[in-house]
Amino acid sequence: MMPEDKHIRSHDYFQSDTNTRRQILATNTQQQDQRELMMLQQYLKDYGQQAEIFVEQLNLLENGRMEASAAIEALEAMVAADDNTVLLQIGGGTSVRAKVLEPEKILVAIGAEVVIERTNSEAVEFLKGRIMEMEASQKRVSETLEKLRAQMNEITKRLEFGYQQSQQMGVPQEEE
Repeated sequence: MMPEDKHIRSHDYFQSDTNTRRQILATNTQQQDQRELMMLQQYLKDYGQQAEIFVEQLNLLENGRMEASAAIEALEAMVAADDNTVLLQIGGGTSVRAKVLEPEKILVAIGAEVVIERTNSEAVEFLKGRIMEMEASQKRVSETLEKLRAQMNEITKRLEFGYQQSQQMGVPQEEE
């Protein structure tokens, strides 16, 4: 055996090499854990933004549903009025008394700036159908939002666990 080989195979060399490997492995693990925590934080942020969008959609759907309900009430009240006089809101909290010339002919917007003429009862039925569609959409959006919030809770738990792990790894262990 050559003297160089003896030195390379010495116990001290492998011992220091093992310690170095442990340090490198620990450093790599800490870096990987930090990257994972950063990635989880980004997911949580993204999911939070998506949740805000779903909440906005729910608000829009609720406003549309309330508006359609108010329109149904107005159409039904208009037919019930003896002299066809209604209060017409003109904005800014002001209204005027107006006489509806043809309370049975209602113009209904059906989308894409298309307006059709319907009878009062047909307009009411159309609006009731719209309300049902909006309620179904609200249900779907609410379910999606709940799933998203559940995922956010899971990510939060993983983040908390990861922070605890990193704090434990950062605290030096007592030597035995």
